[in-house]
Amino acid sequence: MSTLQSVSSITTTVSSARSARRVLNACCVMSLGAVLLYFAGFSSLPALHNAAHDTRHTAAFPCH
Repeated sequence: MSTLQSVSSITTTVSSARSARRVLNACCVMSLGAVLLYFAGFSSLPALHNAAHDTRHTAAFPCH
């Protein structure tokens, strides 16, 4: 009976760790995306800003 309980607790721990890892990954990806969009959108370098602008038009995403 104790073996069954320990297997159950290990399974619960692994699934909790996977869920936490997914949430952490999602937060990291969203943060990186926000930083990239901010710097591309508000960059003082015209080439970087124009590249972001042209990419939006290529993806058929309205920007005006």
